[in-house]
Amino acid sequence: MSDERWASIEAVTTAWKAKHPSVSGHQGKYEMRGIVNALLYQSRTGPVGIPPHDLPPPGAPRAVREAPLSCP
Repeated sequence: MSDERWASIEAVTTAWKAKHPSVSGHQGKYEMRGIVNALLYQSRTGPVGIPPHDLPPPGAPRAVREAPLSCP
């Protein structure tokens, strides 16, 4: 994802993450930009297979994808 595209959605993803904290208090191992990149990759290719090495493992975007979607 380009820097320009990320800049246009960074505030929304930051607000979403603030509203959906981990129940364990864990801050997350992966940057939200990587999670969004992985979700975009999965939307293009489907959730089958192993993502490229520069994306988080499949479980990371799954947690975000399955969380309730509510934007400010």
